[in-house]
Amino acid sequence: MQQHFDVIVIGAGHAGCEAAHAAARIGAQTLLITMDMNKIAQMSCNPAVGGIAKGQIVREIDAMGGAMGRVTDACTLQFRMLNRSKGPAMWSPRAQCDRGKFIWAWREVLENTPNLHIWQDQVRHLLTETSPLGGREVAIATGVETYLGMTFYAKSIILTAGTFLNGLMHIGRVKLPGGRCAEPPSLELAESIAQHGIRVARMKTGTPVRIDARSVDFSLMTEQPGDTEGRRFSFMSCKGATAPLQDMKCFITYTNEAVHERLREGLPDSPLYNGQIQSIGPRYCPSIETKLMTFPDKDQHQLFLEPEGTTTNEYYLNGFSSSLPIDVQIEALKRIPAFRNLEIFRPGYAIEYDFFDPTQLHHSLESRVISGLYLAGQVNGTTGYEEAAGQGLLAGINAARHCTGQEPLVLKRDEAYIGVLIDDLVCKGVDEPYRMFTSRAEYRILLRQDNADARLTKIGYDMGVATTERLQHYEKKAEAVRAIIEFAENESVKMSEVNGLLEQLGTAPLTRGCKLIELLGRPQLTFENLTPTLPRLAAFMDAIEASRRAEIIEEAEIEIKYKGYIMREVEQAEKMHRLEDIRIRGRFDYSTLQSISTEGRQKLVKHDPETLAQASRIPGVSPSDINVLLVLLGR
Repeated sequence: MQQHFDVIVIGAGHAGCEAAHAAARIGAQTLLITMDMNKIAQMSCNPAVGGIAKGQIVREIDAMGGAMGRVTDACTLQFRMLNRSKGPAMWSPRAQCDRGKFIWAWREVLENTPNLHIWQDQVRHLLTETSPLGGREVAIATGVETYLGMTFYAKSIILTAGTFLNGLMHIGRVKLPGGRCAEPPSLELAESIAQHGIRVARMKTGTPVRIDARSVDFSLMTEQPGDTEGRRFSFMSCKGATAPLQDMKCFITYTNEAVHERLREGLPDSPLYNGQIQSIGPRYCPSIETKLMTFPDKDQHQLFLEPEGTTTNEYYLNGFSSSLPIDVQIEALKRIPAFRNLEIFRPGYAIEYDFFDPTQLHHSLESRVISGLYLAGQVNGTTGYEEAAGQGLLAGINAARHCTGQEPLVLKRDEAYIGVLIDDLVCKGVDEPYRMFTSRAEYRILLRQDNADARLTKIGYDMGVATTERLQHYEKKAEAVRAIIEFAENESVKMSEVNGLLEQLGTAPLTRGCKLIELLGRPQLTFENLTPTLPRLAAFMDAIEASRRAEIIEEAEIEIKYKGYIMREVEQAEKMHRLEDIRIRGRFDYSTLQSISTEGRQKLVKHDPETLAQASRIPGVSPSDINVLLVLLGR
């Protein structure tokens, strides 16, 4: 049995799978340790991937060579592009997935990845040794010890334990140790890490009831169909031969005052309100009892009933996360007409777990306290499969590079939502489970879901994760996008060709001929509605690869219509890069700088930012504090 590896990954959730896959793809001998190989990449909550800002992260993972997008496409039951009514910076793909097939699709990826080994076990202790560095003793991660008595050694270790670190589940007044329903917690690992000085705290999350579809009257709910076209996350899926799964509908229903009355009766037994749970939970994904208390004037709340697979009757009730007693959950739901004969597979529950302060991380996701230890996913205070997978990908890349003494990969805020996510964690920390939103990114028009391959495929290729085929696939697309833009710049359009269409669309007719690119600047006009009236354009579009035509045209059109906004954000990003180049770590004793505000001094001492740009993003460090540092630097 092999015991020495380059990289060990603890946990095979969404962060662990991406981390192990990336490290092994780069060439590192990698060991992935999981409690249960039959629950790899388990979708503990909603069996869905993507959503607002989250869909952008999945496309970034895919562009860099990660597997989440391809696995999702193989398991999609329903696909929707959200926020189509808004600008393209807000468009976000989302897919409802087959939970069981998702696990086995990931297993197929992992078991067929060279250099990747899998061991079913539970890690008990992190092994370290100390070494003198800069006049002090520094802890270095060297391996792990498992409950089965195995000891494994590695140059880099990645912790992706999710909600399992001292996990405690709550259903009413019932408390059960566990990292997930029917799965044991990890009770000693967090302590073996925290003893080195890594700060640990508690968070809470929850999940809704799972419903038996045979007990539901679907005729009393509103159908929510998915998109019929563009059903994919991966930029490579148009090349795949995987047949799409059966398209399944989601359904919408609502709570009512009778439901609320029963829920309120159960509040004295709610662990959220009787003092049983003290830890912080997600504000943006509240439990149904929190909704009642926060919005007492609302007489109904929207619920989404979503399928969990093609061969199961299990449905997920989105919007009804709860830790109320089982009888309260069931009795309240039975007061909804569609659920009057309700039967459930399991109740909703809340779970508390340990996480580590992410401000003690480098931007590479390596611990500042224990060299060679990388943390990714919910152990950093985040929530969501996508946020975890994005961190896992970067942790896997950097852990592998650490083994060979290479510089880590750090994605900038104008390069990727993953860069925004990690920078927020490291510079700002968390006071609630962190979830990505488009509002967190200041360069949203640059970080669109359609151009993730343009931003990141070359980076993924240079790191060794993305294949040559993937790079060539992107380059062919980029060439086609450039060709469309050049065609629009050079193609002249006559008044007689388009004025009829312009009047029909309610936009001013031309008074002279113009270039096609000028017409496309109008919000009413697209390549799609101009093509029937312009034969030369139609002929040009017909020459584009049919399987990728919509994707290529969409990106070209966005680049044309939003060119001014894109250029402005590029300029803003370049200004910020100048601050990124100014390194300040080790150059100041912040506690002695009386010209900086008291809060600014305290935050700078705590975070010890690497660059001036990082310092500027720390809450409590004001612009005037940054100006003082610039003056002191002699700039």
